Amino acid sequence: MSRPARAVLSVLSLAGAIGLLAALPYLVGVNWEVIFHELGDLSLGELVGLTLLWSAGLWAYTFVLTASLPGLRHWQALLMNAVGSAVSNLLPFGGAAGLAMTFAMARGWGHRNASITVSALVTGVWNVMARLLLPAAGIVALLVAGELPNRRTAVMAFLAAAVILGILAVLVLALRSPKAAHAVDVRLRATARRLPGRAGRWLVKADGALLSVRDKAVDVLRTGWRRLTLGMLAYLLFQATLLYGCLVAVGAHVQVAEVVAVFAINRMLTTAVVTPSGAGISETGTAALLVSFGVPAGPAAAATILYSFFTYAAEIPAGGLGWLVWLLCRRGTPDPPLSTPRVLARK
Repeated sequence: MSRPARAVLSVLSLAGAIGLLAALPYLVGVNWEVIFHELGDLSLGELVGLTLLWSAGLWAYTFVLTASLPGLRHWQALLMNAVGSAVSNLLPFGGAAGLAMTFAMARGWGHRNASITVSALVTGVWNVMARLLLPAAGIVALLVAGELPNRRTAVMAFLAAAVILGILAVLVLALRSPKAAHAVDVRLRATARRLPGRAGRWLVKADGALLSVRDKAVDVLRTGWRRLTLGMLAYLLFQATLLYGCLVAVGAHVQVAEVVAVFAINRMLTTAVVTPSGAGISETGTAALLVSFGVPAGPAAAATILYSFFTYAAEIPAGGLGWLVWLLCRRGTPDPPLSTPRVLARK
């Protein structure tokens, strides 16, 4: 794609995100005046508490990055994550651009191409596993709380959760065992030969990918998988708690199971590539789901906008500040040549 075409696509994507966000209140049955009133009632203490939760989540994710890239310090991981997230939040398909920025920063701190590539692969796999885990967790939470409307829906939800958890278990086993990785790879190749159309071609292109990821990441996983896993779980916990805090702050009282389900849907919708980081799409889906759980439209929309401010909007100036800090730290040091490998997208 040419540079002018990418520029036009970026403008259209941002316009779409802004349009969806502007229309969000009306899609759930309120207006911006109601939302501003809800947000205007927030106290300084509530804003400080929410900011601390947001900051704790960012710090928790530094354990994922430092575990995947030995020698990386936590403050460096914080800057790297902030800058990469800011770029991802501004561009459609921004994960690749964000990854390029983090690659440049890691190179600037003296890390080798191979180590950075492995780090990107490992964090990509852990983010994929988190995306698989969240829907299953949301479904299980709703099943436990009895929130699903009828028995047939509950059975289908249970089966969906079991399938998702099964896929996750196979992926974990394949990463831990070379024999299991080889068996999964063989099965994927056999499946690829039977599937028609794009699905089959996609699996054929992915032939050997699991073995490649495991071979490259085995040393990192051997020593860092616990910190990777705990860091990712802590990050998700703080993000979910932040959502709950936003709901409580605007007076929307929901059950924990509902919060888990809403959080899972919100995080899944952020992977939509139509807009940067799914902006507009994730907020609309989140507000609609909250309303379906009985939350009044005003608090539902206000809590969604507030949560989006922390998880999307605030990351952009934070990333800009992180980039400036990195430039100041790099002043006077020659930049190594940049070459970005083809790796998995970041979070």
